[in-house]
Amino acid sequence: MKTKLCEMFGIEVPIVAFSHCRDVVVAAAKAGGLGVFGADTSTPEQLAIELQWIEDHIDGRPYGVDVLFPKVHDDVASHANEDPLSLIPKGHRDFVQNLLASHGVPQLPGDEEDKMLREMLNRKKGTPAFTHELLEVVFKFPGVKLIVSAIGTPPQSVVDRAHAAGIKFGAMVGKPEHARRQRDAGADLLIAQGHEAGGHTGEITTMVLTPQIVDAVAPLPVLAAGGIGRGRQLAAALALGAEGVWCGSVWLTTQESDAPPALRERLLAAQSSDTVRTRAFTGKPGRFLKSAWSDAWGAPDAPSPLGRPLQYFLRTPAFARIDRVGAKALVSSPIGQIVGEMNEESTVRQVFMDMLTEYADAVERLQRVSQD
Repeated sequence: MKTKLCEMFGIEVPIVAFSHCRDVVVAAAKAGGLGVFGADTSTPEQLAIELQWIEDHIDGRPYGVDVLFPKVHDDVASHANEDPLSLIPKGHRDFVQNLLASHGVPQLPGDEEDKMLREMLNRKKGTPAFTHELLEVVFKFPGVKLIVSAIGTPPQSVVDRAHAAGIKFGAMVGKPEHARRQRDAGADLLIAQGHEAGGHTGEITTMVLTPQIVDAVAPLPVLAAGGIGRGRQLAAALALGAEGVWCGSVWLTTQESDAPPALRERLLAAQSSDTVRTRAFTGKPGRFLKSAWSDAWGAPDAPSPLGRPLQYFLRTPAFARIDRVGAKALVSSPIGQIVGEMNEESTVRQVFMDMLTEYADAVERLQRVSQD
C-alpha cells in the first residue's frame, strides 16, 4: 500500500496506532504501521524513560508522540504555592468522596492524595507550560518522526523547531476551520477525528468530517479517525480521500495493552452504545466508557464539571483509588464506539492482519461490483 502516509514515514501500511502504552507503539511499528505515544499522562521524567524504552526496542523504525496545546485552561501556574485543595470547590470534593464511599472505595493512604494534587499543580499539568516541558524531552530522541497536537494549535516556534529537526507535525481536528488553522500553522498532516472517537471529540461524524477536511486542506494528507478498527472502515476512509487511518481504542484489549484487568473486562463486554460524551473526566467534552462515575456527574443534582485542568485534578486521585481496588462499576477510559467490535482479546499484530485481510476483501468486493 503506497499512500502519502506510507511514503512520508517509510511504513508498509497506512495505519497509525495511538496508545499511552509503549508496548503497543513498538508492536504497531513492527506490524508495518506507525505507533504514536500519548505523552499527556506522563511527567517529563517518565516520558524520557518511556521514549528511551521505545528507542531500544523499535529497531530503528519511526514513531510519533502526541501532546496537548490547550487554548482554554484555568491558570494553575499562578497558584503553585497554594494548598491544591483550595483550587477545587469543597462541594465538588464532597461529591466525589460521597460517590466513592457509596461504592466502598477507600481513601488513599496518608497524605498520598495531597501529594498527587501538589505534584500536578507544581507541574502546571494541563497547561501549555507543561507541554513545553514534555517537548524538551521529545526533541532529545532521534527516533521521533512525528509530533501530533491533540488539542489546540501549536506555536509557530514549535512547528519550526520540529521541521528543523526533520520531524513532521500533525494535528487532530474536528471542523474544517480547525483544519485550515492547523494547515496555516505549518501542519504536515491532519487527523479528522469524528464524533465516534474516544477522548476529546467534536460533533461531526467521521463519515461526514473526513471528506470535508480532505477538501478543505488538499493536497495536505488527511487521516480518518473515530470508530475505526476494521478493514472495511480502512477501505471506506481511503474511499473518502484519506491517506490512512488513526486508531486508538482498538489497542486497549490487546495483549500488549497495560489496561487494568477490571477495565479490560468491561471493555470486552461493552456495546457501542456503552459510551458517553461527557465533561466529567477532563472538563472538556470527551467520549468515555459509561460508568457509575459518568452516571453520577450526569444526574440533575450533580455539580457542573470544573474546567480544564481542574476537573482532571479532581478526577486523577479518585481514579487512582478506583483502579487500586478494581471498583468495576466505576472504572472507565476514553473509548470510541468501536468498543462494540472489541469482544475478544487479541494482539496488535493480529489486529493489523485482520484489518488488512478485511480491507483486501472489501476492495475485491468493490471491484466485482464495478465489473458487474
